[in-house]
Amino acid sequence: MNLIVAVDRNWGIGKDNKLLVSIPADMKLFQRETIGKTVVMGRKTLESFPGGIPLARRNNIVLTRDEDYRAKGAQIVHSQQELLLEVANYPSEDIYIIGGDSVYRQMISYCDVAHVTKIDFAYEADSYFPNLDAMDDWEITASSEEQTYFDLEYTFVKYERKR
Repeated sequence: MNLIVAVDRNWGIGKDNKLLVSIPADMKLFQRETIGKTVVMGRKTLESFPGGIPLARRNNIVLTRDEDYRAKGAQIVHSQQELLLEVANYPSEDIYIIGGDSVYRQMISYCDVAHVTKIDFAYEADSYFPNLDAMDDWEITASSEEQTYFDLEYTFVKYERKR
């Protein structure tokens, strides 16, 4: 399975259920990686999308403890165990964990690849992604040249779990 995320200098990913910043090239990467694939998210991540509508041209799976939660166009699961049973129906390389922080933390140990947009700026954040640079079992296997969006510098970094 894959993780895909944009992080700031402190591995922050969001504030008040919103992304810290929207970078067009990051959105294009996200789209290119996930179209036609299965995306896994928490309820709050789904609700942060325009209209709370699942992502088009993707199989959307939402993990929530709320037994009554419904979302048209998305499969709903209520536990990590139920999620693992559901994603077993899809090729592992076509599954992308897309947030939020609690879903990332629950699923990181099941993932082998992380696509991380590293933004060289520290925002005020209230949700964070685990710092892969501080984890011995992850290594950088690819990195883009530094990119710029207005005055923001960022790089696309691919991490893979060490075998």
